[in-house]
Formats: sequence, C-alpha cells, structure tokens
Amino acid sequence: MVSWDPEFSGISESLILQAWTILMQNSYSPISRGIEQILGLNRHLSGRKALRYALVMALGVAMAVLLANTLSTGTAPAARYETRVAKRGDISVKVSATGQLQPVNQVDVGTEISGIVKTVEVDYNDRVKSGQVLARLNTDLLEARLRQSKAALTLAQARIQEVQATLFEAQGKWDRSTELAQKNLLTPAEREAAQAVLERAKAALAMANAQVAQAQAQLDSDRTTLEKAIIRSPIDGMVLARQVEPGQTVMAALQSPVLFKLAENLKQMELHAVVDEADIGQVRKGQHATFTVDAYPNQTFEAVITQVRNAPQTVEGVVTYETLLAVDNPDLSLKPGMTATLDILSKELKGVILVPGAALRFTPPLKEEPEARKGSFLSNLFPRRPSFRGQTAKKAVDKGSATVWTIHEGEPVAIPVTIGASDGEMVELTRGEVKPGMPLLVDIKSAAP
Repeated sequence: MVSWDPEFSGISESLILQAWTILMQNSYSPISRGIEQILGLNRHLSGRKALRYALVMALGVAMAVLLANTLSTGTAPAARYETRVAKRGDISVKVSATGQLQPVNQVDVGTEISGIVKTVEVDYNDRVKSGQVLARLNTDLLEARLRQSKAALTLAQARIQEVQATLFEAQGKWDRSTELAQKNLLTPAEREAAQAVLERAKAALAMANAQVAQAQAQLDSDRTTLEKAIIRSPIDGMVLARQVEPGQTVMAALQSPVLFKLAENLKQMELHAVVDEADIGQVRKGQHATFTVDAYPNQTFEAVITQVRNAPQTVEGVVTYETLLAVDNPDLSLKPGMTATLDILSKELKGVILVPGAALRFTPPLKEEPEARKGSFLSNLFPRRPSFRGQTAKKAVDKGSATVWTIHEGEPVAIPVTIGASDGEMVELTRGEVKPGMPLLVDIKSAAP
C-alpha cells in the first residue's frame, strides 16, 4: 500500500494516486522503461521512492502542458468569410398578390314569374344581342288572363255609354224643371228631385270611368306578365352558363331564379386581386402589374390598377383589400374565374447603390477574450480550445438603419448604413460609406486549419 508523504501536501492525494496508477499500469511500456533508464530507476524501488519519482514526473508533464496551452491561449483560428460585392444598378419593388379574373360586366338573367319552361333557345358560349329571346315559358294561363282582362275593359267601356245616356236624361229633366219653376208651375220638392237625379247620373259616370281605368290597368298588367314569359337578353354578350332545361318548373315566389349568366365583353376583363394590409400602402391607382395563370405558365399578361377599394376583408384573422385591375384579352385566351398570381410594380429606381440582403443580416463571430484561469487543477491542465461567440443578426433591415461588414487588413470592419427599397434579394442604400465593388461579408465558411 502507498503511504502519504507530507512533502506533497499541496497536491490532492487522489491526484497522486491517479498519477501513480497510470505509471504503474504502463510500467512495462517502452515509454516507461525509457523514463526509468533516464532517471536511473528500477522496478524494485521502494514504494515511497517510487511515489516521489512518479509525482515529479506527473508534475513535469502537467507543467509542460499548461505552458503550451498558455502560449497558445488567445490565438484562435482565423475565420474565412464568403463575400459579395456592392454594385450600382436598378431595382424594382413589387407587391405580390393573388386574384381572380372576372368579366367587366356580368349579368344574371332570371324570371319574375313562375311557370314551366317551354323552350330554351341558347346554349353555353353563344353570342347574344340585347333583346334576343333566351327562353320561353308556357303562356296558356297567362293568355287566358289577358283575354279576361280585355273583356272586363270592354264591359267597363259599355257601362260608360249606359251611364252617359242616363246623365243625358237627367240633364233634360233638370232643364225642364228650371223652366217650369220660373213659371211657378213646379213645386220645390219636384225641383229638388230632378236635381238629385242629375247628381246621381254624374256620379255614375265618374264611377264608370274609374272602372274603365281599372280594367285598362289590369289588362296592361296581364300583357306585361305575358311578355315576361319570354326571357330576353338585357345586354350584348356571351352566355357563360345556362341553368335551365325545357320542361323545368321555375318558381319566383320568394326569389328570382337565375336561368342564364351573361358576360358583356370578354375581350376586356377585370382582375379582382386581394392585397395584404402590410402591402396596401404601396398600391395606387394607375400602377402597372404583370400576372400569370396556371393555364399558361410560360406567358405573362399585363394589367393596370383601376381601383383600390377601402372596404377591408377579414378571413381567418388576415385583413386584405380588394384591388381591381383592367386586363386586355383580345384573343379570349383568359377565361372568367381563372386564378392569377400577380406582381404589382410599386417603385422603380435607377442607378442606386445595391447590396445583397444577406450582407445586412450577417454579423461576424467574435473571439472570446482570454480570461483568468479558474477551476480545478485538471481543468487548467486540460483546457478547452478557444471558441467563437456569434452576435445576434440585427433586425434593423425593416427599420431604415442597419450594418454591413467588410474586410480591412484581414479583420471584419462594421459600416453603418441607411437602407431604402428592397426587391427581396438586393437592398438600396441611401446613406453609408459603401462604394460599388466593395466586398461585403455575407457568410462564414470555416476556420482556417
């Protein structure tokens, strides 16, 4: 058993025992035999002397390692950076949105009366003129009502003739009673009776005239209803949808059913786009836009903003604003209802200083400064390699101010800048000591070996 010597009281007993165990386990290795020969030791030394020599050897190795580490502290591997140069050029700021193509004027054609569809005279994609017949309803009942109204009007007009004859008779009696009264040949009672007959005849005539007017109104109503049984096109255009078949019963009691959908002019269409609230401030009437549709992925179409509506639309917590764009469609290749992905050109700048957006988001890592050695003997004996601590990338890209980094004499140097417009990849610089061709740090590759 190894005994403890007060001569080594400054070192923990566990460390001594560890060093001794390592040396004893490797006592037959070439290295240990070489050390024994150099120190003049043999394998039959007493435990006390062997312990002393082992401690001397362990302390020597520890001091050598500590010295080498101290000399290397603070010399971290140089970082290798990926760079991109600033340049002078043009930049276009675009707002992305989605929308749907619609006809400029689309009309839903229905019916105001109920009935059975007798004929349908147009089909999908048919071109129609204003006033052209689209469909007809069965009119048997309506025609019977019209004839009844005509007969009622005739009866009312005959009643007028009868009342007029009565009035003529009453007027003659009144005139004669006036002459007799002047000669005192008529009593007052007889004169009053003649006057009453005249007034009743006038009232009957007025009533007959009213009945004629009423019969005429009913006749006009029935004639109009009969005309409504013929469904006509209100505009010049194209039939987009036909939602009725011959023999079908349509009911217009509560709501007019839609029988046809007509588009006035498909050569001029309208794009209804939804723009996010974060981008709506960059969108104005008159701006140009380009869009694509899935049907023609390799073709780009032009559009112009005609209206930016102020009414918000909120869907699942997302607020958008509807924006209308005019679209020319001379070859009718665009169809109503197509979904479009568009880019609205909100700003275009020429000859400005541009830097990559990655340069504004990048911050080079900084080496840790050497610190006073702390900890146990073993932690100082086997220190860790110097490490890098990265600074958090600045989030000032959207706030107008930021920092870019360049290399000067092998070291990264910060340059404060003020930024402007961005197209998502390149960013305009409005202020800052950045010149075209200056290399800017955008990423770190690795540490040099």
